[in-house]
Amino acid sequence: MSAPIIAIDAMGGDFGPRNIVQASIACLLATPSLHLTLVGQASLIEELIARHSGVDRSRLRVVNASEVITMDERPAQALRGKPDSSMRVALELLASGQAQACVSAGNTGALMALSRFVLKTLPGIDRPAMVAAIPTQRGFCQLLDLGANVDCTAEHLYQFAVMGSVAAEALGVPRPRVALLNIGIEDMKGNQQVKQAAARLQTAPGLNYVGFVEGDGVYRGEADVVVCDGFVGNILLKSSEGLATMIGSRIEALFKQNLLTMAVGALAMPLLKRLRADLAPARHNGASFLGLQGIVVKSHGSASVEGFQSAIQRALIEIQENLPQRTSGRLEELL
Repeated sequence: MSAPIIAIDAMGGDFGPRNIVQASIACLLATPSLHLTLVGQASLIEELIARHSGVDRSRLRVVNASEVITMDERPAQALRGKPDSSMRVALELLASGQAQACVSAGNTGALMALSRFVLKTLPGIDRPAMVAAIPTQRGFCQLLDLGANVDCTAEHLYQFAVMGSVAAEALGVPRPRVALLNIGIEDMKGNQQVKQAAARLQTAPGLNYVGFVEGDGVYRGEADVVVCDGFVGNILLKSSEGLATMIGSRIEALFKQNLLTMAVGALAMPLLKRLRADLAPARHNGASFLGLQGIVVKSHGSASVEGFQSAIQRALIEIQENLPQRTSGRLEELL
């Protein structure tokens, strides 16, 4: 396999190129075979790179883009009004074969619209879906859709299940258990879209469909892939992140109440640090856009340096696993 090349939208996100350049250099140091192309305002990017010593410039390229898509910009405006945006230029590098993946922390709606326009969807896929890992008692599960598709038909949910299963396999889960998120596990529960999707998934050859799962079952690890529409998925994801942060803060506050609790806290601190690291959103940052003819990973807009590194690493794994081609082959069997 040739050296992986990832195009980075260096201007996206809440912090712009500052965190992104630092994360990119850290990834280059950690992965000697990796090549990165940073896209954006070249003079600013070069200035930030110059602050780091020992950067292997043979593996770090800078491509200028004169426009930036803001976080509150409408997707239609980004699509039609900014042909030289850092986001679009990065995607065009992917489409032309000059990169094998694209990572951006920019405007989610704009990234989805531009990805569909520049890369197109795989045959048989109506809409791409966003997928990310969330922690469970057994490890992790892949949750999709996370907000790209608020209103979904049964056919969309079926396609998401197929794509999510392939993604989980690529991440090392053999024969992943696929479930539909629902308000109960009984067959009569749920809306028509969920019931119709369940009927089709029950007869899908080679797909390990295990039925409905409730919200608490997601965190017990009852499925490796959990499928829902983007409205529900986004709420579940953001609630999970908020709950993890709140629990960590509450525990920290309890240990600071008095000398006794501070002493107990000091003894428990190694375990608490490990727990916080396991649940930290930065560790699981990076939502993939499945169903495109190319690899696109969306980072949180507010991602830290560590968080953006995680998004780059997810893109690298998908390159190594040839995810779009694997998805396409599986779709031919199941759609």
